[in-house]
Amino acid sequence: DSSEYCIIEVNPRLSRSSALASKATGYPLAFVAAKLAMGYSLPSVVNSVTKDTTANFEPSLDYVVTKVPRWDLTKFNNVSTELGSSMKAVGEVMAIGRTFEESF
Repeated sequence: DSSEYCIIEVNPRLSRSSALASKATGYPLAFVAAKLAMGYSLPSVVNSVTKDTTANFEPSLDYVVTKVPRWDLTKFNNVSTELGSSMKAVGEVMAIGRTFEESF
């Protein structure tokens, strides 16, 4: 019930997470981001998948997508095992399910 939030990642580009989210939802994030960068507004960008709704339309989803990073800290010499803000993941796995438990 709090309005407090924390920003964990800000990228001026599409990251690997964006590609996974686009694949999971079928929503063309890179296409929309490119149009926004060219000055288009969300209501003016037609969703290239549905060909009917605009980019500011948020579809209802009946599934949960979970992305889990994979760490292999033995691959690197003298690396700290403490987790912090620097990226140490060597990969990631994405799963889809009807509930969080199923996708996790």
